[in-house]
Amino acid sequence: MGTRVVHIEVVGKDGAALQKFYRDTFGWSLDTNNPGGYGMYRQDNGLTGGIGASNDGGPGHVTFYVNTDDPQGVLDKVSASGGRVLMPLTEVAPGTTVALFADPEGHVVGIM
Repeated sequence: MGTRVVHIEVVGKDGAALQKFYRDTFGWSLDTNNPGGYGMYRQDNGLTGGIGASNDGGPGHVTFYVNTDDPQGVLDKVSASGGRVLMPLTEVAPGTTVALFADPEGHVVGIM
């Protein structure tokens, strides 16, 4: 399968305001029927997005997630290439495993 961007997340201090902004700006329909009211966005090509409040209430960020058949192999390459693993492989839902890393300049990227 290779790798491809599969999910983009936008979080910040006021999740509801961010959701309204993206709805109003792009006309996106967001499904908030889940714990925490995380606004899920889905495109026909399989790309998903999530918009909501940051877990720690701190300043927001945008993270993109890349799908890979070898997540541990990617994390090994991250470390060897000057990045650092921020969150090891973690199952967040049945069949969904994610990890987070920082590139050499500190930009956070997820793998899924």
